[in-house]
Amino acid sequence: MIRDITLGQYYEADSLIHKLDPRVKLAFTLIYIISLYVGHSFYCYLFAALFLAGVIALSRVPVHFMLRGLRSIVVILVISALFNIFLVDGEVLVRFWKLRITKEGLVTAAYMVVRLILLILGSTVMTLTTTPNDLTDGLEKSLSFLKIFRFPVHDLAMMMSIALRFIPILVEEVNKIMKAQMARGADFDGGSLIKKAKAMVPMLIPLFVSSFRRANDLALAMEARCYHGGEGRTKMYPLKYQTHDYLAYLVLLVYLACMILVSKVL
Repeated sequence: MIRDITLGQYYEADSLIHKLDPRVKLAFTLIYIISLYVGHSFYCYLFAALFLAGVIALSRVPVHFMLRGLRSIVVILVISALFNIFLVDGEVLVRFWKLRITKEGLVTAAYMVVRLILLILGSTVMTLTTTPNDLTDGLEKSLSFLKIFRFPVHDLAMMMSIALRFIPILVEEVNKIMKAQMARGADFDGGSLIKKAKAMVPMLIPLFVSSFRRANDLALAMEARCYHGGEGRTKMYPLKYQTHDYLAYLVLLVYLACMILVSKVL
């Protein structure tokens, strides 16, 4: 399951989505997440899924590679669905002991699972098609208006970019620790869920040690290159909007308007 985490990774390809300005992709992620909470019907989620499928097709990222990231959130999806199935009031369909399954609970659970899946896939599209450097520049540019209030925009963008970049690095480190402990007789696959959870505990200490060591190495490298924040720094490749970026913004606005229309009409 750890190996299936794709959030924070970059998939290199020659596609229209890869060529878009990172600010456009950040806006897409924000608008897409908002749209998932605008509508609460089958037609709204179907429209959102079709739109996302078109974006994924344009990105030229293999579908199986993107869907692989969903395996890591299966437990979250199951727990969320069970809570909604058993705790939402409504028309009772099945009753046993003190638990009951309602019609409204099943509908709410299905919508929540679909919403989480689309949310994860929509966010993954941004990270898979945007390099960490471009993501940092896009965040800094998008939040530049906060500099009026003396908000450290560059530092925030840098921290978020480093956090996303460290996700695949930590996943790789976990895989190395697991292989090292399996070579010494550790069993991570056998037994019950509780036993598997207990088997993961001995991995925490070496993982924390490795994480702090990498963070210290990164801090030393940044200091050695005289990094002192974003004040007075220039860009080798400044972000500039192209024609296809403005067209992408127009498509996003049309999509949001259509989603609102579908939620009202259907």
